[in-house]
Amino acid sequence: MNYPNGIKKQIKETPNYGNRGMTLEEDINISNDYYRDNDIAIIYKKPTPITVNKVDFHSRCDATITEAHYLTPSTTDYNGVYKGFYIDFEAKETISKTSFPLANIHTHQIEHLKRITKHGGIGFIIVSFTKLNRIFILMANDLIAFITTNNRKSIPLEYFITTGKEIPISLRPRIDYLKYISFERKENGNDTKEEKRK
Repeated sequence: MNYPNGIKKQIKETPNYGNRGMTLEEDINISNDYYRDNDIAIIYKKPTPITVNKVDFHSRCDATITEAHYLTPSTTDYNGVYKGFYIDFEAKETISKTSFPLANIHTHQIEHLKRITKHGGIGFIIVSFTKLNRIFILMANDLIAFITTNNRKSIPLEYFITTGKEIPISLRPRIDYLKYISFERKENGNDTKEEKRK
């Protein structure tokens, strides 16, 4: 803004935390760091198991893996513990503005999430509609219910809006997904619903 006598003043814009060029994975990793640092939950990205075939040794303390292959298909991206519950989830991004292609998630990952929930764990997916700048969490049971009752090759955005929960992007943590999970604890044969984290 220009003032009289040639004085210029800079106007600080409110930072837009919704578009800082970070990937969903980076955002979740930073959020998980926050959860651990604040003793809220212990959740990590799973390492992908590989077998090393060739290594170039540049020196005694410098080596580079030049050839490797995956041991088994990966299950999901993240797992850990929250409030005594086992947490397991997959994170995905899509450039579509209208739906999430089911081709983006593998059958063995869906089966894995099904087993997690069967054994009392918390399974879900987090999907980022990157062009809409919107992120949703969809519990495994709702994901499986859609797949088993629909012949569609994609999950419409509307299903995420009505059945899932939208996660607003913030600063600390960046993606507070734990605030939006739903879960139950089985005690003495009865299902006891736990409250969401305040």
